[in-house]
Amino acid sequence: MSVRRLLAVTAATLLGAVALAAPAAAHVSVRPVAAGVYDITLGRVGAATGALVGLAGVVVAVLALVRPADLRGPATAATRATVAMVAGLISAALGALVATTADGGPGTGNGLGGAYVAMVVGLVGTGLGRLALRRSRRAG
Repeated sequence: MSVRRLLAVTAATLLGAVALAAPAAAHVSVRPVAAGVYDITLGRVGAATGALVGLAGVVVAVLALVRPADLRGPATAATRATVAMVAGLISAALGALVATTADGGPGTGNGLGGAYVAMVVGLVGTGLGRLALRRSRRAG
Protein backbone atom coordinates (compact mmCIF):
# COMPACT_ATOMS: atom_id res chain seq x y z
CA MET A 1 0.00 0.00 0.00
CA SER A 2 1.47 3.32 -1.02
CA VAL A 3 1.77 6.23 1.39
CA ARG A 4 -0.65 8.29 -0.71
CA ARG A 5 -3.29 5.59 -0.52
CA LEU A 6 -2.70 5.20 3.21
CA LEU A 7 -3.17 8.93 3.75
CA ALA A 8 -6.29 8.96 1.55
CA VAL A 9 -7.85 6.07 3.47
CA THR A 10 -7.00 7.71 6.79
CA ALA A 11 -8.49 11.04 5.71
CA ALA A 12 -11.66 9.32 4.49
CA THR A 13 -11.96 7.42 7.77
CA LEU A 14 -11.56 10.59 9.83
CA LEU A 15 -14.10 12.50 7.73
CA GLY A 16 -16.55 9.62 7.98
CA ALA A 17 -16.09 9.41 11.75
CA VAL A 18 -16.66 13.13 12.16
CA ALA A 19 -19.73 12.99 9.92
CA LEU A 20 -21.19 10.15 11.99
CA ALA A 21 -20.31 11.82 15.30
CA ALA A 22 -21.81 15.20 14.40
CA PRO A 23 -25.45 14.24 15.18
CA ALA A 24 -24.40 12.73 18.50
CA ALA A 25 -22.38 15.81 19.41
CA ALA A 26 -25.25 18.11 18.48
CA HIS A 27 -27.46 16.57 21.18
CA VAL A 28 -26.42 18.27 24.38
CA SER A 29 -27.86 17.04 27.65
CA VAL A 30 -28.71 19.42 30.45
CA ARG A 31 -26.27 17.97 32.97
CA PRO A 32 -23.99 15.01 32.36
CA VAL A 33 -24.26 12.34 35.02
CA ALA A 34 -21.10 10.53 36.07
CA ALA A 35 -21.10 6.81 35.43
CA GLY A 36 -20.30 4.29 38.13
CA VAL A 37 -16.87 2.78 38.50
CA TYR A 38 -17.93 -0.56 37.04
CA ASP A 39 -20.39 0.75 34.44
CA ILE A 40 -19.55 0.03 30.84
CA THR A 41 -20.22 3.13 28.77
CA LEU A 42 -19.84 3.67 25.05
CA GLY A 43 -16.97 6.10 25.63
CA ARG A 44 -15.07 3.59 27.73
CA VAL A 45 -15.58 0.85 25.15
CA GLY A 46 -14.43 3.13 22.32
CA ALA A 47 -11.37 4.29 24.22
CA ALA A 48 -10.42 0.75 25.24
CA THR A 49 -10.85 -0.47 21.66
CA GLY A 50 -8.67 2.35 20.37
CA ALA A 51 -5.99 1.65 22.96
CA LEU A 52 -5.97 -2.08 22.14
CA VAL A 53 -5.74 -1.43 18.39
CA GLY A 54 -2.88 0.97 19.04
CA LEU A 55 -1.15 -1.56 21.27
CA ALA A 56 -1.46 -4.16 18.52
CA GLY A 57 0.09 -1.66 16.11
CA VAL A 58 3.02 -1.08 18.47
CA VAL A 59 3.59 -4.83 18.84
CA VAL A 60 3.50 -5.38 15.06
CA ALA A 61 5.89 -2.44 14.53
CA VAL A 62 8.33 -3.80 17.09
CA LEU A 63 8.19 -7.21 15.40
CA ALA A 64 8.90 -5.54 12.05
CA LEU A 65 11.88 -3.75 13.57
CA VAL A 66 13.30 -6.74 15.44
CA ARG A 67 12.74 -9.39 12.77
CA PRO A 68 12.67 -7.57 9.42
CA ALA A 69 13.05 -10.70 7.32
CA ASP A 70 12.09 -14.19 8.31
CA LEU A 71 11.16 -17.36 6.46
CA ARG A 72 8.23 -15.81 4.62
CA GLY A 73 10.34 -13.35 2.61
CA PRO A 74 11.55 -9.76 2.68
CA ALA A 75 8.18 -8.21 1.87
CA THR A 76 6.91 -9.24 5.29
CA ALA A 77 8.70 -6.38 7.05
CA ALA A 78 7.09 -3.78 4.78
CA THR A 79 3.69 -5.39 5.25
CA ARG A 80 4.08 -5.44 9.02
CA ALA A 81 5.18 -1.81 9.01
CA THR A 82 2.17 -0.79 6.93
CA VAL A 83 -0.19 -2.70 9.20
CA ALA A 84 1.37 -1.00 12.22
CA MET A 85 0.95 2.43 10.66
CA VAL A 86 -2.69 1.80 9.78
CA ALA A 87 -3.45 0.42 13.25
CA GLY A 88 -1.76 3.43 14.83
CA LEU A 89 -3.74 5.89 12.72
CA ILE A 90 -7.01 4.11 13.49
CA SER A 91 -6.18 4.15 17.19
CA ALA A 92 -5.34 7.86 17.16
CA ALA A 93 -8.48 8.68 15.18
CA LEU A 94 -10.70 6.64 17.51
CA GLY A 95 -9.10 8.25 20.56
CA ALA A 96 -9.64 11.71 19.07
CA LEU A 97 -13.26 10.87 18.30
CA VAL A 98 -13.94 9.72 21.86
CA ALA A 99 -12.14 12.76 23.28
CA THR A 100 -14.14 15.22 21.18
CA THR A 101 -17.50 13.65 21.93
CA ALA A 102 -16.96 13.24 25.70
CA ASP A 103 -19.50 15.21 27.74
CA GLY A 104 -17.51 15.61 30.92
CA GLY A 105 -13.96 15.51 32.14
CA PRO A 106 -11.86 12.61 33.34
CA GLY A 107 -13.62 10.41 35.86
CA THR A 108 -17.14 10.87 34.48
CA GLY A 109 -17.23 7.57 32.61
CA ASN A 110 -16.94 9.05 29.14
CA GLY A 111 -13.60 7.40 28.38
CA LEU A 112 -11.61 10.62 28.21
CA GLY A 113 -8.53 9.20 29.95
CA GLY A 114 -8.56 6.12 27.73
CA ALA A 115 -8.97 8.33 24.68
CA TYR A 116 -5.78 10.17 25.54
CA VAL A 117 -3.99 6.86 26.02
CA ALA A 118 -5.32 5.61 22.66
CA MET A 119 -4.07 8.74 20.90
CA VAL A 120 -0.58 8.48 22.41
CA VAL A 121 -0.25 4.73 21.78
CA GLY A 122 -1.56 5.21 18.24
CA LEU A 123 0.99 7.89 17.48
CA VAL A 124 3.79 5.73 18.90
CA GLY A 125 2.63 2.80 16.74
CA THR A 126 2.51 5.02 13.66
CA GLY A 127 5.99 6.37 14.31
CA LEU A 128 7.49 2.94 14.90
CA GLY A 129 5.72 1.62 11.81
CA ARG A 130 7.15 4.46 9.73
CA LEU A 131 10.63 3.71 11.08
CA ALA A 132 10.23 0.02 10.22
CA LEU A 133 9.00 0.92 6.73
CA ARG A 134 12.06 3.09 6.13
CA ARG A 135 14.37 0.32 7.30
CA SER A 136 12.66 -2.30 5.15
CA ARG A 137 12.91 -0.11 2.04
CA ARG A 138 16.56 0.68 2.73
CA ALA A 139 17.39 -3.00 3.26
CA GLY A 140 15.38 -4.24 0.27
